[in-house]
Amino acid sequence: MSVLAAIALVVMGFVFAGQSAGAAVDIGVREELRQLGSTWRQLALAVDWLAEPVGAVVVLGTCVLLFLRARNRFAAVLVVVAPAAVVVVTTGMKPLTGRTINDGFLAFPSGHTAFLAAVALVVTLSVARRLVVVMVVTLAAGLAMAWAQVLLNAHYPTDTLGGFCVTLAVVPVVVLALDRIWTVASRAAPAAADDRPDGNPLPARGGAPAVPPSPSATHD
Repeated sequence: MSVLAAIALVVMGFVFAGQSAGAAVDIGVREELRQLGSTWRQLALAVDWLAEPVGAVVVLGTCVLLFLRARNRFAAVLVVVAPAAVVVVTTGMKPLTGRTINDGFLAFPSGHTAFLAAVALVVTLSVARRLVVVMVVTLAAGLAMAWAQVLLNAHYPTDTLGGFCVTLAVVPVVVLALDRIWTVASRAAPAAADDRPDGNPLPARGGAPAVPPSPSATHD
C-alpha cells in the first residue's frame, strides 16, 4: 500500500503541476461545501486548528504524555517523528509541483491532512494493531481534515488526497526505520555495559557505578 500511495502521489504531482485552478471534481466538491452554513465553518476551523502550529503541539504533546504514561517509549517517539516527516515531505513537494490556490498560495499536497492522518495512523498502530481499525480511524481523520480544508477554501479536494497519500507512503517507512534504529540501540546498550573493565554497567548521571562492586572484589 505504501508503494501504491507513493506512485499515486507522484502521478498526481505531475498532473497538477503548475495549475492555479482545481480539476473538475475539485470544482464540484467545493461548490457543494460552500452551501454549508456558518456553524459548519466554525466546526471546520476547530478541526483545522488541530494541525496549526499551536494545535499540533497540543495534539503531539498529549499523545507523548499518554504513551509515556503507558510505558510505550517507542510510540512516544514515533508519534512525533512520523507526523514531522510527513510535514517535511508535503512542504518540500509544494514548490516542486507549483500548484496554487487563492492567488498564489502553494496547495499540493495538503500538509494539514497528512499531519492529522499520520497522528491517527501512529496512534492506532500503537494501540489497536488491527489493520481494519487502523485504516478506518486513519481514513476518518484524513477525511475530517480534508473536509475542513476544502470548506475553508485552503485546498482543493485533490490536494487533500495527495496529503493522505503522503501519510500512507511515508509513515510505514518511518516506522520500519525507527524500529531498526531502536533495535540496534537496544542491543548496543547491554554490549556497552559488558565492555567495561569491571563488568559493571555504565555510570549513572552522578558518576557513581550503577551497580557497586561486590565485597569479594575489594578484599582479594
